[in-house]
Amino acid sequence: MPRTADHDERRRQIADAICELISEHGLDAVTVARTAGAAGMSVGLVQHYFRTKDQMLLHAFNEVGARIRSRADEHIRAGAEHRRPISRVLAEAMREFIPLDDRRRTEFRVTRAFAGRALDAPALAEVDVETARQLREDIARAVHHGKECGEVEADLDHWPAAVRLTAVTEGLAMQVYRDPAGVNGVPADELSASVIAAELAAVFTGECRQYTAPADA
Repeated sequence: MPRTADHDERRRQIADAICELISEHGLDAVTVARTAGAAGMSVGLVQHYFRTKDQMLLHAFNEVGARIRSRADEHIRAGAEHRRPISRVLAEAMREFIPLDDRRRTEFRVTRAFAGRALDAPALAEVDVETARQLREDIARAVHHGKECGEVEADLDHWPAAVRLTAVTEGLAMQVYRDPAGVNGVPADELSASVIAAELAAVFTGECRQYTAPADA
């Protein structure tokens, strides 16, 4: 067990080093040698885990994706525990994909670098597509649950709604990354919250029955 834990920690260190290099210097700065230096490891040790730049980038991309999903899942767990409306929980989860602070800006740079690299690497492109599909499916599931509890109209098709909300999330992330200070005097965090709230309000038009029903019903 300790040896497995050591391997996991080293992989996390390598992922952190890759993220740091991309954030500060861009994708071209990522090499095995530079990654080893940033991670405080030997080149041979890094190559023991990852032989190529694409392997390292894929690892960093998966690590970043896992961190974002972990934070989004925490919002979902807390929302269920505190009986929050699905729309509010989904808004919190969507904001985890928006680069509103240094951590999320670094994550966004890593995901964009990976997407750019994937344009010419079919194996990476498959991972990129599947990751985007997973986000869409998560949002579709939330909308479907909204239909079940009354927050969403029963006859609404949850897939087109999920496509639209996914597009809003991805497009808003790019807008905020380009203009981190905001637009026309509106701070990025306030603008993001407003855009997400408006889009969700068009889908989640009702109230959840389990939260509005009398306690003794």
